[in-house]
Amino acid sequence: MYFVYILASRNNHTIYIGVTNNLERRLYEHRNMKGSRFTSKYHVTKLVYFEQTTDIQSAISREKQWKGWSRAKKNELIQSVNPDWMELFDEEGLHLP
Repeated sequence: MYFVYILASRNNHTIYIGVTNNLERRLYEHRNMKGSRFTSKYHVTKLVYFEQTTDIQSAISREKQWKGWSRAKKNELIQSVNPDWMELFDEEGLHLP
């Protein structure tokens, strides 16, 4: 299983888009400043959106698609399923909005 995901900062001003085959591990890395330099620098650790696929090429393609979108379109995507930008992953696991 592969995941394409969007993280946000606490105030939702900064977002990060990534792809992984282990979302829980990757979130742990981001939250412990072992993820990307970007997420460490801007404290972008709140999972606000994700999609799953069984195909890595589909995941990479979707990631590239999102990265090419305007910020307004990315916001619309997040708000379509998570209008309050709630944290979707905590100690209990994934929470679908």
